[in-house]
Amino acid sequence: MNRILITSGPTREYLDPVRYLTNASSGQMGAALAESVLRYGGLPVIVSGCVSVMYPAGAEVYWAETTEQMQEQCLRLFPACTGIIGAAAPCDFRPVVFSKEKISKPKDARTVSMVFSETPDILASAGTIKRPEQWSIAFALETEQGQRPQRALEKMKRKNCDFVVLNSPESIGRAESSFYVFDAGGELRITFTGSKRAFAEELLRLVL
Repeated sequence: MNRILITSGPTREYLDPVRYLTNASSGQMGAALAESVLRYGGLPVIVSGCVSVMYPAGAEVYWAETTEQMQEQCLRLFPACTGIIGAAAPCDFRPVVFSKEKISKPKDARTVSMVFSETPDILASAGTIKRPEQWSIAFALETEQGQRPQRALEKMKRKNCDFVVLNSPESIGRAESSFYVFDAGGELRITFTGSKRAFAEELLRLVL
């Protein structure tokens, strides 16, 4: 049975014990992909951030809160999987200094400055240990209209992926969206508008 690793949902990067950076990723795409993997006779292995969606009962689910935790889980699980689909929206930045106490609101200042560093790149890390028989798919959510395909292709190459799925912020939290799938040669293989569940079927059909 093909074990397919799927990252899903957001991650959190804490500023202090009660505040964190995150995003509005719902996990709907990850859940739809897991359902499709099951329909194709595979075993979805999900590494998920905090989400409210329900993953299918036949999936293996591992939870991660921070981007680093998600990376650690993926690097541990990926060697035993056929491929990885990076549908999660990991937080790209974390504070350089974590405050052990709740950060107080300044009394005399209207602004607060913080310094951030990059979090680990999960798919790029997986790409460094990917064997020739394994495959990987990146999701690229881009906002700059004129640069969207170019940025997605650059991301695919940087992460050593075989396909990249280009989508937009309008897909966050919605059951439907538009998707464009490019292969490693830069060829547009899928143009799709519709439900995430139907798109997951199209994507798995292409790969499997």
